[in-house]
Parts: sequence; C-alpha cells; structure tokens
Amino acid sequence: MRVYTLLFVLFFVAACAVSPTGRQQLMLVSPEQAIAASKSAYVQTLAPLKRSGKLDPDPQVSSRIRAISGRIIAQAVRLYPATSEWLWDIRVIDEPDTINAWCMAGGKMAIYTGLLNTIVPTDDELAQVIGHEISHAIAHHTAEKMSVALASQIGLSTVAIVAGDSARSNATLAGAALAAGLAIQLPNSRRAETEADRIGIELAARAGYDPRAAVTLWQKMAEAGGAGTPQFLSTHPNPINRTATLQSLIPEMMPYYRQQYQRPVYTFRQNTLSLD
Repeated sequence: MRVYTLLFVLFFVAACAVSPTGRQQLMLVSPEQAIAASKSAYVQTLAPLKRSGKLDPDPQVSSRIRAISGRIIAQAVRLYPATSEWLWDIRVIDEPDTINAWCMAGGKMAIYTGLLNTIVPTDDELAQVIGHEISHAIAHHTAEKMSVALASQIGLSTVAIVAGDSARSNATLAGAALAAGLAIQLPNSRRAETEADRIGIELAARAGYDPRAAVTLWQKMAEAGGAGTPQFLSTHPNPINRTATLQSLIPEMMPYYRQQYQRPVYTFRQNTLSLD
C-alpha cells in the first residue's frame, strides 16, 4: 500500500503545470490531447444541431459574432503564439431558453441565442463573453477539467490495484473520454473562472472593446437570473466579489482599450470541420 501511495503522489507531482497567470494546474491530460478530444466532441455536439436547423440560423448574427471574435482571437494569437495553430471556430446555436456560451480546447466555440436575446449585449459586452470563453481555452481549462476527472479514476484504480481489480485501466481511460465529452457541461473552478475573467478582459480591451462592459455584462447576467439561474452562471461559478474584481481591473485595462492603431482581425479558415 505504501508503494502504491508513493507512486500515486509522485505521479501527480510530475503532472503539475503552470497557467498563464502563474496558477498551479493538474495536467494528467496534455493540452494536445484535450484539443484532439475536443475536436471530436465539437463535431458530435454540433452535427445534430445542424441537421435540425439550429446552427447559425441568422447570417447577420453569425457575421457579428465572427467579427467580434476575430478581433479578440487576433489578440490571443499575438499574446499566445501557440494558438495560431488552432483551427478556431465559433457557431451560434438557436436555443432561446439557453443563456450560455462555451469554448472547448483548441478554440472550438459556441454561443446560444438565449444569451443574445435575453441579455441583448452590446458589442463591448459580447466581447467580454467571448474573451472570457476564449481565455478558458488559452489557460487549458478543458485539459485541466479532464485531468481532474481522470485523477478520480486513477484514484479509484489505485484502490483497485490493491484490491486486485483487473478492469482498472479501462475505468481510467473511460474517465478521460467521459471528461472530454462533457467538457462544456463540467463547471470550472472558481480559480479558473477568476483566471478567465482576468485574461478575457485584457484580450477584449486590446481588441478595442470597452473593459467597463465587463461590469455591465455581469449585472445583466444577474438580472437575467430572476427566480432561476442562467445556465451561463450555473456552469460558471459567480463569486460575490466578481463584479468588484472586474471593476478593479478597469484602470489597468483602459490604456489597452484607448490605444490608437488598426486592430488586427483573425480570418477564420474555411471548411475546417465537416458537420455532416
């Protein structure tokens, strides 16, 4: 038992990584593995929506989303050059009751009409949503969530080793696959959310979007809750001091926003994924 416990601890220590903000992360699943898994999960998620006519129903809305995303992605690529190799994509999902948005590993994104129609965000507020979600991918939060899910399986497998369970390796692999498939549903930790807030508000400001909109966005999100909780909030833990934290970042972000230069725009690649 002591030997297995020691190996267990050493394995986890060796699997630590550091996020863009300096936070320690558990990385049993590499970012590259998460990107590959997310590509498949993205297609599996969107293909049935395309067949039912719920994907990108309004060309004007999709064009607006891509225009804002393109400016933010260009800043992401400038600050984090490794993301230039990603096949970035963003789609609008026509689900009026869903107030949500997400970004998988590798820049595979979606935003729901429920968020657009209920929140009615300005371009500056929409940039905060998109910047926040892009930041989850930049900080490898999908890989981190997959790693946490896999860690629980490894823990169970370690117990199984001691107990002599021959099915332990299958359970471990199944846990990783399940985590990949559920990446857009699994909640991020509060630390990951704070990290995405910090990176996202800067990306949006550098792209020319007013950082003050981060505060008005979350005020609208809170108001949209009413008697219930928007899915965007239920899957994105909202600390009591979130608005105050964003407010405190605004003075630092305003110089980026006020810079006078031609903002670059990312050009989305055509036909990168087949959803048929």
